Amino acid sequence: MSKSQNIIELIDVKKVFDDETVAVDSFNLEVGKGEFVTFLGPSGCGKTTTLRMIAGFELPTSGKILLNGEDISNLPPNKRPVNTVFQKYALFPHLNVYENIAFGLRLKKVENTYVNKNGESYKKLQKLSKADIDKKVKKALEIVDLEGFEKRGVATLSGGQQQRIAIARAIVNQPEILLLDEPLGALDLKMRKEMQIELKKMHKRLGITFIYVTHDQEEALTMSDKIVVINDGEIQQIGTPDQIYNEPVNTFVADFIGESNIFNGAVVGKLKVKFCGATFDCLDDYEINQLVDVVVRPEDIKICRPGEGQLKGTVISSVFKGVHYEITVERGKFEIIIQSTSTAPVGSTIGMRIEPDGIHLMNKVYTVNRYDGVITKNNKVQFGDGEFDCDVTRLYEGSSLDEEGYLITSAGEKIDLAGVEVNVEVDTHDITMTDDLAAGGAQGNIISMIYKGDHYRYIVRTEENEEDYVFSSPDMWNTGDLVGIIIPKDKIKLSLKQVGESD
Repeated sequence: MSKSQNIIELIDVKKVFDDETVAVDSFNLEVGKGEFVTFLGPSGCGKTTTLRMIAGFELPTSGKILLNGEDISNLPPNKRPVNTVFQKYALFPHLNVYENIAFGLRLKKVENTYVNKNGESYKKLQKLSKADIDKKVKKALEIVDLEGFEKRGVATLSGGQQQRIAIARAIVNQPEILLLDEPLGALDLKMRKEMQIELKKMHKRLGITFIYVTHDQEEALTMSDKIVVINDGEIQQIGTPDQIYNEPVNTFVADFIGESNIFNGAVVGKLKVKFCGATFDCLDDYEINQLVDVVVRPEDIKICRPGEGQLKGTVISSVFKGVHYEITVERGKFEIIIQSTSTAPVGSTIGMRIEPDGIHLMNKVYTVNRYDGVITKNNKVQFGDGEFDCDVTRLYEGSSLDEEGYLITSAGEKIDLAGVEVNVEVDTHDITMTDDLAAGGAQGNIISMIYKGDHYRYIVRTEENEEDYVFSSPDMWNTGDLVGIIIPKDKIKLSLKQVGESD
């Protein structure tokens, strides 16, 4: 997309707050004129902070924000052709509908050109006339389909009507960009669905750029031209709703957008992948023997007779969801979710068939944890905001420890390892967690959990330096739990840092 077609560009934008929390990092995005772009992600992922930087309520720590090619990174909010609609509508309760919408117009001044008696032109800033204000307010009410509500008190309106008034107040100034920060969050489910359709209609009618923030996947898929999936302050994927749903780039996107079966897999041949103990044809071409994450949407699994599909298993639950049944099938240690318009009796054995276009492969992101570490005076190793027992003799082949704890090399050299910097590796299947914080070498909060058929993949983050531990566990914990991290000493792989090796 060329610059002339972009209304907003974010270039390497980063936002760090005073407590050194990185809210947004390496954010690069182009927003085309007239697009409906949605920032989608969990609470605290940085989507609202990004929106506030576009609006001018927050300034980026580094990077640039361009409007029509001009740098507006430090421009105050009132100098930007942008209006914002918040989740809390912030309507004035003492003013009626008309005055709420007209409030900004009464403060606005426009530049008019006049000619004096000598034929010389001059410009003058003037407030809008009463007729101009009236025309603009009625036009805004027409767009939000609330003509005739001018004299109503805002307290007499429903939540959906109040939301429309907030939108009317935002668009009456004819901004180039309308920012919407979870504007439907206060509405009930039915009203939310109605307003999703209304917002999309308004967008088409106005022809201006909408940037919308939500954590609701259905809202994003329903309304957007382009979705920006955000997690942990970073963009995970940008694409159309179809692309985001059908071609997720990682397990976070696959898990966050809609329902997914996610499995560990391995490529065993040309366009062939093995998972759940069976081999399947697929469309994604990866290197043979490469480990991959496999995503299969529940609606892409077809029920058939046992022996007719690639898999068979036992139905352990079937729940009617209104438009389909959600069926959970147990195959050995794996649980597989199916969405089907027909049900299957609990306890019955069924076959499952998955066509190649229903299988999506992704590069495996997490296979090993790597840290910078240092050996302490106790022959332990510090890394990841913790301290763990380790086998320091692994650093020198044929070495041993004497009675005082000093390392003796195979050549008989005595070495004090305290303060020696090392590389640390721990496989994802060699970490466990405990609710006994004192028993762990480090502690942190669970920030992510993804079910992968027969286990959960967890990410635990420490508080001090925000170090991450990524590992698998068959047990279910809760996001946010504070846990201790346990790593057996024989599972910690150590190597000496080479001269000149960066930390």
